[in-house]
Amino acid sequence: MKIDILTLFPEMFAPLKSSIIGRAASSGKIEINVIDIRDYTHDKHRKCDDSPFGGGAGMVMTAQPIVSAIEAVDPEHSALRIYMSPKGETFTQKKAVELAKRERLLILCGHYEGVDQRAIDLCIDEEISMGDYVLTGGEIPAMAVTDAVCRYVDGVINGESLSQESFSSGLLEYPHYTKPREFRGLIVPEVLISGNHAEIEKWRNKMAEELTKKRRPDIFNK
Repeated sequence: MKIDILTLFPEMFAPLKSSIIGRAASSGKIEINVIDIRDYTHDKHRKCDDSPFGGGAGMVMTAQPIVSAIEAVDPEHSALRIYMSPKGETFTQKKAVELAKRERLLILCGHYEGVDQRAIDLCIDEEISMGDYVLTGGEIPAMAVTDAVCRYVDGVINGESLSQESFSSGLLEYPHYTKPREFRGLIVPEVLISGNHAEIEKWRNKMAEELTKKRRPDIFNK
C-alpha cells in the first residue's frame, strides 16, 4: 500500500511516523509520502492561495500548484485520488476496508476556505468527509483516513484484533479489562476470569449489543 498526501503543511504529519503506522512504514508494509504543494507553485513567493472570485471571507487554494503536484506525483493516474472535504461521502469503517484493497491512494488536503473547483474537476476521483463538521484543513482528516486504512493492510495489525473491534460485526466493541482485578472499588466481571470461553463470548456479545443499542441505535436497528 502506497499513500501520497499532498498538503501545504507537511510538518503536521509527524504522528504518522510513530506507533503502529510508523513501524509498518519502517518495515516496508506501507509507504507514506507527504508532498509539499508549495514545491510545485509557479509563484516566486511560493504562494498557493488567493482571494475568491465573487468575494467572501478567507482565501482559496489555487489550482495550478495542486494540479502540477498531482501530475508530478501520479503522472499515470495509477492512484485513487481523494480530496478531504466536508462535502464528500462520510468516511466509515466499511470505506476504510474498501480503500485498503487499493494498491495506491493519493490524498489532497484542502485548507483555508477550500480548493479551486477546477483542481477537483481535473484531478480528483472522489471526496471524503470525516463527518458533519468543518476543520481548518484536510490534514487531520487525511491522517485519520491513512491510519484507518493502513490498519487493514496485511501484517500491520493482527487479524483477530480487526475482527473483534467496533463496527467489524455491525456492533460497538465490548468493554476491556486487564490487571489488577480490583481498581478503586471497581472489580473485573467474574465471567472474564472464569476460564469458561463460551460464557466469556456470550458476555462479550451481550455487552456489545447493549452498548450499541444505547449509544448507536442507528446502527443497531439496521
